[in-house]
Amino acid sequence: MADQPFDTARSADAATVTAPDGAVVHPLLALDGAGSMAVFELAPGEVTRAVSHATVQELWHVTDGRGLLWRRQAEREETVRLHPGTVVSVPLGTVFQFRADADATEALRIVAVTMPPWPGDPEEARPEDGPWLPTVG
Repeated sequence: MADQPFDTARSADAATVTAPDGAVVHPLLALDGAGSMAVFELAPGEVTRAVSHATVQELWHVTDGRGLLWRRQAEREETVRLHPGTVVSVPLGTVFQFRADADATEALRIVAVTMPPWPGDPEEARPEDGPWLPTVG
């Protein structure tokens, strides 16, 4: 394996983009072929669009705020509470949607590792039906 440079970033300095599900995303770092890291944010009361990923899977760690994550694989589905310290997986092909509690005083913030790295392909996030009406554009 070829040497990769050491990278260092500050999340406060990261760019701001919109994810295909409508969440605010701050891309951080990536390791070629292995994974990428980003911070997702939803303001209180916001609800993402339901999606599934074509080629990537993710691990999430909630750092701030409160909300809910709904996940479905075939006939199995669940909704879990999100609060600081919650860690969840979004395996390949899982349909998911998340929302921030409307009465929260701070944004829902999630540090996510995507494996392999997020490809940037608009076809990566496939629109799906979820349990909630999205509020993000």
